[in-house]
Amino acid sequence: MWTLLITAVVGWIASGILVIERLRVYADAGYITSCDINPWVSCGTVFQTWQASIFGFPNPLIGIVAFAVVITTAMGLLAGARFARWYWIGLQIGVTLGMAFVVWLWSQALFDIYVLCIYCIVVWAAMIPLFVFTTIRNLASGVIPASAGLVRFLTDWAWAIVVLLWVATAASIFFRFLNSFIGG
Repeated sequence: MWTLLITAVVGWIASGILVIERLRVYADAGYITSCDINPWVSCGTVFQTWQASIFGFPNPLIGIVAFAVVITTAMGLLAGARFARWYWIGLQIGVTLGMAFVVWLWSQALFDIYVLCIYCIVVWAAMIPLFVFTTIRNLASGVIPASAGLVRFLTDWAWAIVVLLWVATAASIFFRFLNSFIGG
């Protein structure tokens, strides 16, 4: 419950900052976003790409809505609510689609745009434990059928999986931007 709440709040805040930054750019084309640090770390540059509005509107609007659903779910759980299996299936589908979207955005940032957005990275980092723990919860409760051994393994290694995915993401950024880091 707490992992759902914390990751969703972090993702929601980062999405909110991105929406505010995007609105400021719309209002003033000369506005410098708060994460325009250098040519390789620039939300403003990322905003100018087609990938930043893949569905015809700014991507962070999806985060505002989706993370709000997860926050509401976590708050309901903390208040003692019990959700039906269909709800958990829907949440799993949403979180899985969100994770797939984040992986695609990560790949675009690293291999097509070649520019990073700090707030986007925060969303990526929040989605990893959100996806891992939602999936494990749904496996453990039988929403997604799985063997007891798999559930036990994933439950025991959940945080290790999260940390491994965080390290892999950080390493991919480091090695993709290595010349930027070492100046070459």
